Amino acid sequence: MAEQYDVIVLGSGPGGYVAAIRSAQLGLKTAIVERENLGGICLNWGCIPTKALLRSAEVFHQMQHAKAYGLSATGVTADLAAVVARSRGVAKQLNQGVTHLMKKNKVAVHMGNGKLLAPGKLEVTGEKGTETLTAKHIIVATGARARDLPFAPADGNRIWTYRHAMTPKEMPTKLLVIGSGAIGIEFASFYNDLGADVTVVEMADRIVPAEDADVSAFLEKSLTKQGFKIRTKTGLEGLVADAKGVKAKIKAPDGKVTEEEFSHVIVAVGVVANTENIGLETLGIKTDRGIISTDPLGRTGVKGVWAIGDVTPGPWLAHKASHEGVTAAEAIAQELGNKEVHPHGLDRRNIPGCTYCHPQVASVGLTEAKAKEAGYTLKVGTFPFIGNGKAIALGEPEGFIKTVFDAKTGELLGAHMIGAEVTELIQGYVVGKTLETTEVELINTVFPHPTLSEMMHEATLAAYGRAIHI
Repeated sequence: MAEQYDVIVLGSGPGGYVAAIRSAQLGLKTAIVERENLGGICLNWGCIPTKALLRSAEVFHQMQHAKAYGLSATGVTADLAAVVARSRGVAKQLNQGVTHLMKKNKVAVHMGNGKLLAPGKLEVTGEKGTETLTAKHIIVATGARARDLPFAPADGNRIWTYRHAMTPKEMPTKLLVIGSGAIGIEFASFYNDLGADVTVVEMADRIVPAEDADVSAFLEKSLTKQGFKIRTKTGLEGLVADAKGVKAKIKAPDGKVTEEEFSHVIVAVGVVANTENIGLETLGIKTDRGIISTDPLGRTGVKGVWAIGDVTPGPWLAHKASHEGVTAAEAIAQELGNKEVHPHGLDRRNIPGCTYCHPQVASVGLTEAKAKEAGYTLKVGTFPFIGNGKAIALGEPEGFIKTVFDAKTGELLGAHMIGAEVTELIQGYVVGKTLETTEVELINTVFPHPTLSEMMHEATLAAYGRAIHI
């Protein structure tokens, strides 16, 4: 006999496990289905372990530059195996944390592959065989995987996806990174700091092309100074790997194709939603290039079936998935009679993006170019790290903060940062945008001194010709 729940969540990444916890908090009998590891790709093979790797690289970089701080550190070396082991330990600790949270919130965990059989019915196939679960509502949160190159799928030996790059068998000597989005640039930064000769190729006319053009230009200049070889407007015609390395056919902006050799290649050309073989077709749920369309609360076109996270339209970010998970759980509770919850649809304009390279990149809202395209008359302010006392004291004077305001209303349209710890700073602007702040509130906010956050104040002042420290 099928086990009955109020909510079943298919997938336990940062969208799925958060949706399950919130559902349980709201008094709903909840189950979660996971085929591999609780916490999903983000916690086990993505966001968290990569930050552990990058932290090791950051410390190594600082130790190599100890003299700049009046310190002496000689004979500093990097033990790649130990760095990777630390990263895997961090992931394991957090995986155990999610396991604890499932028990604490009385969420039933079913390990195996889940497949929708009908509205409200899910089949789970695992090591213990096949079981059928039923629920009034099912949330699809199966996430995404790395996109392969059709002419050269990753083999884990010489051609890597992010997953292979996180547990390398050896240290690359000459590394080619294909794609300059967050994943590509983060791994390029990690391996460059550990001593690899890194080349990044990007088909767009600039790296991190989703960011503001000024940020892209600054980052390219900084990475080049660190020894990166950056090649934009550049395509890849082919890869051939053997035991010794990889031969890559690279197409330059002028159309000329050259063959170059690398020890390893990281493919970072986006992700593909995990929407195959989970029964969507059986229920008549349509996808567009693998992506499920939903309403602002997460409903699909089939009653009782919801979708969140990387199987829905982007941006494909963990924090966006978590927010959607809470929203869907609360919308389900409301449908089931809970009058205490009031879910709100996600406003994609207020989702921050972060890239954890050196220097870090963070942003929210419209770029200057996108704001102009939308017809706004703008007030734009920029303030450099070199004008901030805390940045100079930290030995991190590289970077800037840029704000974009609607000149007519004072609305904060966007904020763009590059420099030390900007991935922590950006949330101040995110809160401001969510509260529909104008320049008046930001100008009249008292920022603590000495902090990096003072630059957020100065960048606002600069947009209105009032910056103090430059």
